[in-house]
Order: sequence, then structure tokens, then C-alpha cells
Amino acid sequence: MTAPDTAILFDLDGTLVDPAGAITGGIATALERHGLPVPGPDRLASLVGPPLQESLASLEGVTAENLPSVIRDYRAGYLSHGMAASTVYPGVREALENLGADHRLVVATSKPRLLARQLLRVQGLDHLFAAVCGSNDDETAPLPPHGTKVQAMAEALAAVGHPERAVMVGDRHFDLAGAARHGIPGIGVLWGFGSRSELEAAGATVLCEDAGDLPAHCRALVTAARI
Repeated sequence: MTAPDTAILFDLDGTLVDPAGAITGGIATALERHGLPVPGPDRLASLVGPPLQESLASLEGVTAENLPSVIRDYRAGYLSHGMAASTVYPGVREALENLGADHRLVVATSKPRLLARQLLRVQGLDHLFAAVCGSNDDETAPLPPHGTKVQAMAEALAAVGHPERAVMVGDRHFDLAGAARHGIPGIGVLWGFGSRSELEAAGATVLCEDAGDLPAHCRALVTAARI
């Protein structure tokens, strides 16, 4: 059987999986343990998407000296209970199964690779993906010059073999900016952490409100890319 020559790239948290407060609550707990100020709910929600190192470094009281310790505290809580508390968004599993019949599916996330693979296994999604591309497993390592999302997408596109026949699906402007940088269409999903205005401003090719509509949007864009 010939492998599909089209690919759909997916962000992970906020697109495939609902962290169910594991990320925002975990950050708040880690900050509290260090005696640092905890931002409000909206600010915490805005931290979902970028690399953890980058998000934490932007907060009041987090310094180069205490950043590694805050990351360790956050990850300890995430691994012990946060990952299992996450859930697959309604309709996403069915959309992936549908799309996987005739496209290669790849994860392109800012999450560290090993954690991304582990989360997919916990949620029973790992078998649906041809590759999982993410950030450095050492979260204190220097960030790539163009950002972890752009790098993860570059690895994902290299893995699929036909980057001109790919589409990116994500819930934040980082996902759509990465798609634009690589010259591929970007679908903005509205069930995650990004608002409609954020995704429109980022240049989403299409906005998707319901995961049940995702296969049709992806196939339409892939077909257009082939012409």
C-alpha cells in the first residue's frame, strides 16, 4: 500500500487535548511553592502554547536563577497527576481516525518530545501519528532562534516528505505564524486557548468551531494545495 503524500500537522495542548487546568494550575502551584506572585486566570491561560521556559520567564519574580527549580516543580506535578487529568476534546479522536485514512498525521508542538509522546500514549492517540515533533527535552536549554514551534514544524514537514501538501492545525497564533513561515495553510480551532480575534489576526486560512468539521476543512485545503 502506498503511503499518503499529504499531511496534516497538529498542535497538541489546546488543539487535540484539553489540559483541564493541568497547565495553568500546575504553573500556579509551582509559583506558590517558590513564594512568587500568581497571575490571574487570563494571564495563566495565555501561557499555554509557548515553550514552558519562555512562558515562566515572562512572569514577575521568575529569574534565571530560580527558573530551573520552578520548571522542575511544575513538571513533577504534571507527571504525577496533570497528564492523566487531561482529556481529548470532543470529536477530535473521530476526526483523527477519519483523516488518518488518507493523510499522514504528525504532531508539531512546543512541548518536549518525550512528554508529548507520553501524553499521546496516556490519551490513546499515539497510534494515529506517523511522527511526533517537539522541543528539546532539556527545558533549560537555549531556545531555537526562530522559536520551538517553527523548529518543530520544520522537523514535521521534513518527516512527511511532501511539505507543499501539508496543512497546520492549531489553537494559538504561534501555530498559524509557523504555518505562514513554512508557506502552508493554517486552520485555527476555536475550542482551545486562542480567541477568534487572535486567530484571525494571525492569518488563519480557515477557522473551525467544531472538530466534526475538521476533516472537511483539511481535505479542502490539501486539495487546493495540489492544484
